[in-house]
Amino acid sequence: MRKSCGERLAGYARRPDERYVWAGCAAAATGFALASDLTPHRMWGCSAGAGYALAALLAWGSAPRRTARSVAVAGAALVPLVDLVAAGAGQSEVAVIQRSGHLLAATGSPYVTDPGSVTDFNPYLPGMALFGVLPGDPRWWLGGTFVATLAVARLRRVGPLLACPLVALPFAVGGVDLPVAGLMCLGLALAGRGRQGGAGLALGAAAALKWTAWPALPVALALVAVREGRRSALRCVVVALGTATAVVLPSALTDPAGFLRNVVAFPLGLTATASPAGSPLPGHLLAAHVPGGRVIALVLLTAGALLIGVSLAVRPPQTVRAAAWRLALGLGLATALMPTTRFGYLVYPLLLAALVHEPTHHGPEVTDRSVERTPT
Repeated sequence: MRKSCGERLAGYARRPDERYVWAGCAAAATGFALASDLTPHRMWGCSAGAGYALAALLAWGSAPRRTARSVAVAGAALVPLVDLVAAGAGQSEVAVIQRSGHLLAATGSPYVTDPGSVTDFNPYLPGMALFGVLPGDPRWWLGGTFVATLAVARLRRVGPLLACPLVALPFAVGGVDLPVAGLMCLGLALAGRGRQGGAGLALGAAAALKWTAWPALPVALALVAVREGRRSALRCVVVALGTATAVVLPSALTDPAGFLRNVVAFPLGLTATASPAGSPLPGHLLAAHVPGGRVIALVLLTAGALLIGVSLAVRPPQTVRAAAWRLALGLGLATALMPTTRFGYLVYPLLLAALVHEPTHHGPEVTDRSVERTPT
């Protein structure tokens, strides 16, 4: 039976935001394709722009909302991923992971001991090299891990998240931050369910991939301590540190000089080769254009970290939502204030914000149970 004009108008009124969101994403993706001088970005922008535009048309009409979202996910994430993998195109981190996987399998260390150019450096912790050991393009494993972690964390909005440009772009062209962020969300979700061992494994796995995951450990510690007690918090942290150490330590001992140059000196700007990370965020702008700006940015970054740490001690988060919000705030400040930073790092606060706004009526994992319980 065909819908009447009134019914169609009512349908439009129920979802006025969806069509404008997809239209805005279409304009942004198309503009990105025109402005970028990188082939993977242009390929993504063309595909994503078409997918978002079609999703906007569907949202404007009478198609179900799920259909429009599926089209957006396909056009912005899945189709460009397939195209880019088939063309052998991607951001530089894809080649870095592939090379580090080969080195790990051949030498026991994923690092070039004496890197000479920026492409020789591998700023990731040894766990990231495992994605390069697995067969095929690392992006399949990076994206699959990301989706799997969000599914296990029981986030209901995985589709809209995949369609978001901040997620869809790295999903297709690189994606090294996505499994890290996914594991962090999973760790907090499991901590809220009282599964300290599982939370420790997830957070430890994230900590073995990139340094950006390490701020999640004190947040999870505070959350578990206030909900389950100090012994449970200690158990969670021991499992997390044990997992990260088991992955990182063998490579660090095999080639300590290469480890220090790649994952410590290079990200801190202590090598002759500068990091290419330089998105125009406040920390980078200070370092680039203000005398003594790098020091100022580092002081502000340290002050922000201390404030977050003090807040965890004075007013620890009592729910998963509160913990996710605290961590999102901390990582957002870090992304803005780091002298060498990328817009792509904003995926961390974005995904944690999705955990903050996740509905809580589907289970006891993220409710306020036992929030009045005092640490023991």
